[in-house]
Amino acid sequence: MSSTPAPERPGDPLPAPPAGVRGPAQVPIAVLSLALSLAAAPAPGVEPHEPLVGVIGFDLCEMDADGLVGPPGGKRALDYEFCIPAGAGFAAQVRAIDATARLSPGSPGRVGCGPDEVLVLGNTHRPDFAFVLQQLAGLPYVERIERAWFE
Repeated sequence: MSSTPAPERPGDPLPAPPAGVRGPAQVPIAVLSLALSLAAAPAPGVEPHEPLVGVIGFDLCEMDADGLVGPPGGKRALDYEFCIPAGAGFAAQVRAIDATARLSPGSPGRVGCGPDEVLVLGNTHRPDFAFVLQQLAGLPYVERIERAWFE
């Protein structure tokens, strides 16, 4: 009799892993799910998710990695505006996403905030601009985010 193991055939069960090493069947499903979701998730700041495209009214691809637009010698941040319902809870939720958000109660802005809404102003001069905009656009009460033009 020979001491060499028989060659593996398709369909043969996998050999047990060495002691102390976890095999594929022993890795918790939650760990595998997390690993797969992180591998499949787009990098923050690359492209908006499809449902948010209708909420963000300008092209994020125009901006560089620092959130700036324009030619090499004339880069500038893009300012944006949107409306939220009046109320401290809504403002707190927006500020938790973007601590630099500026609130302008009583101003309709170009986006046309109503009397029960507050105008919010922000800009893209930050490396996480696309992530921030995606989070803001995902809020159920933010209908659209438009470019702000100051004159």
